Amino acid sequence: MSTASEGKAGGASAPALELEGLQAWYGESHILHGVDLSVNHGEVVTLLGRNGAGRTTTLRAIMGLTGRRQGSIRVDGAETIQLSTHQVAHRGIGYCPEERGIFAALSCEENLLLPPLVGPRAQAMSLEEIYAMFPNLYERRHSQGTRLSGGEQQMLAVARILRTGARLLLLDEISEGLAPVIVQALARMIVTLKAKGYTIVMVEQNFRFAAPLADRFYVMEHGRIVERFGAAELSTKMPVLHELLGV
Repeated sequence: MSTASEGKAGGASAPALELEGLQAWYGESHILHGVDLSVNHGEVVTLLGRNGAGRTTTLRAIMGLTGRRQGSIRVDGAETIQLSTHQVAHRGIGYCPEERGIFAALSCEENLLLPPLVGPRAQAMSLEEIYAMFPNLYERRHSQGTRLSGGEQQMLAVARILRTGARLLLLDEISEGLAPVIVQALARMIVTLKAKGYTIVMVEQNFRFAAPLADRFYVMEHGRIVERFGAAELSTKMPVLHELLGV
């Protein structure tokens, strides 16, 4: 992990995202107990853990969507923990929550045209690029949000973020409950986005989906990071993962 002095210096050497001693609360409930993690530019990093381990809260804390927070959240070396949610988004961060948030009364294409830019216009994906990546959305572009399948809604939720120009993507359980063919399409999407230089942090319960995609893994338990390792170490870490996650 990069040192604190490196992160605070900013610049090209700073990680895309760095958490140091991050604590977070919902009301009186203390959920995160000093989370430390670092994500380099162009990496895919997966947060693993059982339900209730604090993975989703970590993503929400990065976006300023929890209650009280302490510690440090640095984006490209710049401290963001005091920023509001919309200010965090304008640092080029896109968050895809588990509930998706599709506007049911709008068509697929209207949903895509709705989000504001949070990054440079040149980084925002065009509709043509979106439809090339998600042919299903092109076929359903005039359909109302309520008429899209669960898999199509998930594709739309991710595609909508790509329209904003965000380059750091926080994806929460995007494969949950979807048919295998849709999960495969989402896996291809992750590979394509990584090739385009996007930085991705995924919370995933589906280990088979996440394992071949991630460069590095963090395992959470009770609001703390308890294991961290690279993709090359995955096979040797399987006994530990089986004990911690039951995979």
